Amino acid sequence: MAGMLEFRTPGFNPYAVKYSPYYDNRVAVATSANYGIVGNGKVFSLRLTAQGPQVETTSALTEYMNKRFDTNDAQYDLAWSELNENQLLVACGDGSIKLFDMTVKDFPVMNFHEHKRETFSVSWSPVTKDTFISSSWDGTVKQVTYCPSNPAIISAASSDSHIRIFDLRTPPSAKYHLTATIPVHMPGQQGAPRPGAPLPVAAAPSEQLTHDWNKYRDTVIATGGVDRVLRTFDIRNPAGGPLSVMQGHQYAVRRLAWSPHAADILISASYDMTVRVWTDGSTMPAAAAAPDQAQPVRMGMELGLMNHHTEFVTGVDWCLFGTGGWVASVGWDERVLMWDANSLLRR
Repeated sequence: MAGMLEFRTPGFNPYAVKYSPYYDNRVAVATSANYGIVGNGKVFSLRLTAQGPQVETTSALTEYMNKRFDTNDAQYDLAWSELNENQLLVACGDGSIKLFDMTVKDFPVMNFHEHKRETFSVSWSPVTKDTFISSSWDGTVKQVTYCPSNPAIISAASSDSHIRIFDLRTPPSAKYHLTATIPVHMPGQQGAPRPGAPLPVAAAPSEQLTHDWNKYRDTVIATGGVDRVLRTFDIRNPAGGPLSVMQGHQYAVRRLAWSPHAADILISASYDMTVRVWTDGSTMPAAAAAPDQAQPVRMGMELGLMNHHTEFVTGVDWCLFGTGGWVASVGWDERVLMWDANSLLRR
């Protein structure tokens, strides 16, 4: 692919990648030795230069530091601080969460150890900017994230094929702030997809590995997991079934992210070694429903496919800045790739 940038992480398999919310040329990558099964981890802070992506360096009077931070256990996720451009959180296999500062050499500036098993995801509030959340295998939660417009509302994707919505304004005694449960595998009240669709909407329950909130429609969530299908839901109607379904991946969907530039576009990374760009169909004319029937589920459309990774693709993220469309992806092939998703679009 023309214009693709690449960085290698020899001896370490990436699990997550995040663009800085402050700069369009700064990317952080969380990695693990031995595919995260055993061994240590290393976080890379990369700067995009005229020579391509390179590990950041900070030059002081007598100090020259490479921005690579080692941990004693695997790293599974990371999140940039919304308060400090030089700080980021890393989720580690020993249950800890470490806060690193690019201006401090070698060691984390804070260490949180609240989980009893692997910490698998972290998310920083984009609204209050002074709080973050984490999830762990100690509760079979695979991923947590904030609603982009309300810091009191958080969501969790779980191994039991449900998305759970929590409102921190409710009393803790009320099911630990739980306000809604969305059964991802159920068709709900929306009916079946259009004739000729390769898979039905209803499916056997399967692990949900990833989800993300739409940046323009703050009640819409996209999910992905072991059954290879991407679905969108409206949290205002938890039992209503999916709004749209997107099918095409051959193996589990490991990570997805809505575009910060368009309300209908999202991207997904999969164990089938591909990254795919989709529209959820919300900007296309809807099929007419009979007066006595619910609106049929939309069938989203694949807009493009990137297949330059040679192992499981485990992370993907959008750049917030620029012309809109630059993406970073990482995989177990020890590669970080940065590329323009617009070059894939088939609209």
